[in-house]
Order: sequence, then C-alpha cells, then structure tokens
Amino acid sequence: MAATVSSGQLIVPGQHLGASSQYLPGPGTHLTEGQVFASLLGHVQIAKSEAANEKGSGAPAGPAKRLTRIVVPPAASAAADAVDRRPTISVSRSALAEGGEVLPDVGNTVLCRVTRITQKQAVVAILVVGETVLDTEWQGLIRTQDVRATEKDRVKIYESFRPGDIVRAQVISLGDQANYYLSTASNALGVVMATSETGSPMYPVSWKEYIDPETGVSEPRKVAKPF
Repeated sequence: MAATVSSGQLIVPGQHLGASSQYLPGPGTHLTEGQVFASLLGHVQIAKSEAANEKGSGAPAGPAKRLTRIVVPPAASAAADAVDRRPTISVSRSALAEGGEVLPDVGNTVLCRVTRITQKQAVVAILVVGETVLDTEWQGLIRTQDVRATEKDRVKIYESFRPGDIVRAQVISLGDQANYYLSTASNALGVVMATSETGSPMYPVSWKEYIDPETGVSEPRKVAKPF
C-alpha cells in the first residue's frame, strides 16, 4: 500500500495518515480500527525502524561467531519481522517549517474572543499567541474548573464571560482533536475588553465587574488585571 502522506507534510487533527499495517503510531497520532490518524496540527515525521536501518546499513560483517540456534515458529517470526520493520509515524508541533505559522502551545499566553458560552465552558477563537497575530483562528475551551484558582465549585460561566469578550488566557493543554484547553486562573488573566448588552464599550471597576459608562449598569466578568 502506497504512503498516503510524506515526511514534513502539514497535517490537521483527524487527518488519515495510513494503515497500522503500514505505520506504527507515534506521538501526536492515535489508532482507530486499524488506521492511524493525526491528533494534532503539525508536520509529519516518519522514522524508519531500527531493524530497517540495520538491514540497510551495509556495515561489513564481523568475525563469525558460534551461536545457539533458536527455532522460532514461522508465523511468530513473520509477525515480529513485520512489526519491527514498520516505520513510526508521528505529528510534531515543533517541526513547523521556517516561516511557518505560529501555533498555540502549552504555557503560551493567548488573546481570544468568546464565541459562545454554555453552563460548563466558554468556547473561544484564539487570535493572538504571545505577540503574534494568527492567520488562522484556532478554537479553545475555558472550562469552569479553569476560570479561577479558588472557589472553583462556585464558578458560573455566564458571570465570567460573554460572547464578544476579548480574553487573555494561558494554554494549559493541547486538548482534544478540535480544541485547546485554556485557563484564566491567575490575576493577570481574564477579560481585557468587554461590550455591554447595549453595545457600549465597558471598563472594569473590580476584579469581577465591568460597568457601562453610558448607562451605569454593571455586568459580572472574570476581569484580568492590567499589565
């Protein structure tokens, strides 16, 4: 079976990489029903097996040694040989080509826009990583347990974020195939820009409240401390 991908190719999460009979799944991949799929966005790396490298090394044979003969059943020998000689395929976020797009990684501080909220999480679009504006928006999640460092059981997403808010957060996990997991559990993290229900820009008046200067109406938020 011909390879479906090549080393260095940019891959998106969930993209098919090949059959398990063709590749051993490595970091950044997962195995489903005998097929290898990408778990991360990054570049493909294909590493030959040690058995294949030894076979093709062309190194001169050393002095003959007397060996004890071990009889291996043909089926077991063939299976072991097939496993040993499969290359390992992986997807690496650090293998981006020079000049390639910057991607969010664990520990990065990001700016994101809240797109929708549920009772358990805020869904955001990541716009900036560090000081780099992204060409592509990546989706992230801020879960209730990651909003604050204390009183996590009392957090309500509706009182922390609203759609349209700009939030400073930190990437804490590459998450699943579709979302990065973000945290605002620090004084410096949280909402940095907010708009009232009437469409007016608001300003923070405490660590948990923004106010509309035109109407004087306040709205709850998880406010980020200014730098």
